[in-house]
Amino acid sequence: MTRTFMDAAFVLYDRMTALDMVGPYEMLAPNPEITPHFVAHRRGTVRADQGLELNATTTFDELPGPDLIVVPGSGRWRAVLEQNDALLAWLAAAHPAATWTTSVCTGATLLAKAGLLTGRTATTHWVSREVLGELGAKVSTDRVVVDGDIITAAGVSAGLDMGLALVGTLFDADRAKLLQLMNEYQPEPPYDSGSLEKAPPGVVAFARAYDAETSIRTD
Repeated sequence: MTRTFMDAAFVLYDRMTALDMVGPYEMLAPNPEITPHFVAHRRGTVRADQGLELNATTTFDELPGPDLIVVPGSGRWRAVLEQNDALLAWLAAAHPAATWTTSVCTGATLLAKAGLLTGRTATTHWVSREVLGELGAKVSTDRVVVDGDIITAAGVSAGLDMGLALVGTLFDADRAKLLQLMNEYQPEPPYDSGSLEKAPPGVVAFARAYDAETSIRTD
């Protein structure tokens, strides 16, 4: 098999959800053919939505044409959607030359606002499905969706599945199975409340109220 070497842009921005990026990173970065870059509007510290500090080592201007783009979502996604013009412009310019453009969770709304999902099928966190549709996408409730050269994953933990699926596509199933094994990714959660369809009504109501309060915050 011919080895294809790729520059992978893992996008960072203030108030992003760390696991959205770290999940795919842990599946993709161990592959020697992939060179990871942590890209943002400017170099330096980026604070995730729960306070974790990450370090952007590359600017958008320094990496105009990556082969692979990974865009995380945010718990403050409504505010983020209105305050990242530099990121949106970079996505619109970088995507045409990329082999794969991907998103996790509400990161799909950023792809959509950048004009990348018009008429395409995509998934996102359940809280942002309506907005994703308003931005021109055909909304799916699947955990991972592939439409042409764009892969979208549903909420947060789905980024792990997307990362594995991408490894299988870029390389082969055995490589993906190896990474699944090394990460011991065999979920057995103690509760069966991980989807909108399975969660108790009271939990869903609380989650909707929580999102309505936090997604617009800019602090």
